[in-house]
Amino acid sequence: MLRHRLRILRVLWLACDCQKCLLIVIGREYLRCLTAGQGWLAPDNVRLPIPIYAMSQSLPANPPVAATSEPRLTSLSHGGGCGCKIAPGVLSGILKSTSAMPIPKELLVGIETADDAAVYQLNDDQALIATTDFFMPIVDDPYDFGRIAATNAISDVYAMGGTPIMALALVGMPIAVLSVATIGRILDGGASACRAAGIPIAGGHTIDSVEPIYGLVALGLVHPNRIKRNASAQVGDKLILGKPLGVGILSAALKKNKLDATGYAQMMAVTTQLNTPGPLLAALPGVHAMTDVTGFALAGHALEIARGAHCTVEIDWPNVPLLSGVRELAAAGHITGASGRNWAAYGAEVQLPPDFAAVQQALLTDPQTSGGLLVSCAPKAVAEVLQIFDQAGFADARVVGDILPARADKRLVVRH
Repeated sequence: MLRHRLRILRVLWLACDCQKCLLIVIGREYLRCLTAGQGWLAPDNVRLPIPIYAMSQSLPANPPVAATSEPRLTSLSHGGGCGCKIAPGVLSGILKSTSAMPIPKELLVGIETADDAAVYQLNDDQALIATTDFFMPIVDDPYDFGRIAATNAISDVYAMGGTPIMALALVGMPIAVLSVATIGRILDGGASACRAAGIPIAGGHTIDSVEPIYGLVALGLVHPNRIKRNASAQVGDKLILGKPLGVGILSAALKKNKLDATGYAQMMAVTTQLNTPGPLLAALPGVHAMTDVTGFALAGHALEIARGAHCTVEIDWPNVPLLSGVRELAAAGHITGASGRNWAAYGAEVQLPPDFAAVQQALLTDPQTSGGLLVSCAPKAVAEVLQIFDQAGFADARVVGDILPARADKRLVVRH
């Protein structure tokens, strides 16, 4: 167990660009070892600027481990996953108050339309995609938390039509509360998602924070002609959603110990599924716009498409795919606070059917973590888009709406 801790410390030390922060972790782990009557073996190739390295260089074969008791990860955060996002209305006010900066011509995508990532042109054939995403725990298992957070961060590269090339880790942990082993499992989970995407974690930054925070800076490449923005939908397009909705509902039930093993497995399957179809979809001439559905929910991200393209989005609610059991869980009251904040921010722009139930509204505004791609494409491209999704394992992908001419009153209309 101790050797495992030391291995984690060595990975953290070598990856962290602010190693002073990590000294706090090492110092507390040193005290833990002394309390257990153990020696200390510094990680290979690490020279610590404290007298720890001069301690014993030998370890017992099976060292005793001091008993520790840690709280549930989700109990340490005020909100989990993409439900932690600042409410859309508040975020809009913050951004409006910031000063405008000069924009170089090479910056092809910036903050103008609340897109998924920034894109900077490098040459005629390559543009760099840069994005970052991090949040507090949505699940209690540290390894699973790391996987979900990393998958979610990488998704923005796919949503722009790009291919990921590397990532940097963003780590904020309450080191007085969580063990090094738990923190290491979070990092291991993130690394596993990056391996699945075929990219390295090339560095990162760590801080001691009140709540556990983990995520990535994700970088990717795309041909300048294949960038897919959320603002380039065309009137007459069909709207296709790649993953079912309901992650926020499941996370709310989990936090109250009301999610069974089947529900948890379903939640993990959808949140750790990389949105790999992105580059293939971007290569199709009939695909005009793309984004991913995350914290602002299906309604919020559909509205971003509508605002950016100066159109109205119509959602065919019966066609929207939902995770199994989420209707019942929502009816039982397992709804995130972010769902209400989302509606408060943009509900005035949405037209709902007269008989649209409160549970359905909660699902429409349910914050998704590592949600599906939302693709706007010409009707003739629908079959090929669905085929790409299906071949990549996205069996729930569905046509969920249409892009209509702009209306004066509402930007999003829901059909029932």
